[in-house]
Amino acid sequence: MHLRVISWNIHKGIGGADRKYRLDRTIELIQAVQPDVALLQEVAEGWPQARFEVQVDELREALDLPYVVFGPEHRFKQGGYGNAILCRWPLHDTHHVDLTVGWRKKRGALQARTIVRRGGHQRTVVINNLHLGLAGSERAEQLRRFLACEPFAGIDPQTPLVVGGDLNDLWGSLGPKFLAPAGFQRAGLLQNTFPAYMPIRPLDGIFVRGAVQVHEAGAWTGPLARSASDHLPLVANIELMSRGDRQSRPSWTGEIEIDPSELPVSASDSSTSAPSTSR
Repeated sequence: MHLRVISWNIHKGIGGADRKYRLDRTIELIQAVQPDVALLQEVAEGWPQARFEVQVDELREALDLPYVVFGPEHRFKQGGYGNAILCRWPLHDTHHVDLTVGWRKKRGALQARTIVRRGGHQRTVVINNLHLGLAGSERAEQLRRFLACEPFAGIDPQTPLVVGGDLNDLWGSLGPKFLAPAGFQRAGLLQNTFPAYMPIRPLDGIFVRGAVQVHEAGAWTGPLARSASDHLPLVANIELMSRGDRQSRPSWTGEIEIDPSELPVSASDSSTSAPSTSR
């Protein structure tokens, strides 16, 4: 039984290079990916720079992902933004975990459970969407808190579990240091995802645990991916195995190259202006 996941900091629908608000580019790319689960960060809600749109509603209507949970993180005088999980199947046992450290910018994680149903079979999956802080000590504390929180800490080790998000992982060290000891493996190779138009930092990640096998995973590339946000999206094709099956290593991992002709609408022109450094 397969599951296709995208994790993406959509930057409120604002291009990282051209600084233009165009949520249609975000929608177009996610439609091309055709995920079962979307883990999105920096999703705007009533924010003036995003035309006051409630983006989870726009995304829900445009994509075939009708079940949504939204966790607002940053609130301003008008609107704000946060994390969202969009799913093909109903979401249960949803939780917001506050990962804010001291006086630093508000951060959090969304947790949910879904039951994947295909061909008369079903399998429970636990989904987690994170957006971690900018300081190394902050990220370390946030991951320690996340791994120890309820109900996460009590999940059966064989239950399929997906953790994705913008980890602000400048050096790619969070997986080996914190997630691997907790039983996780990275879905795909460590890849640079920021800034999208010329990536030099592996800020984002998808990790899995339990009775799963990663068949294909990597950064979704191409002109649209490099212009729609300041981060590249990550995509993983995951096989959900029965409890009796033995977990094996990924059969393939690497960058997912996308030709512009494969997209439903031609990608927008890219720009070489400097990307936003707000993460």
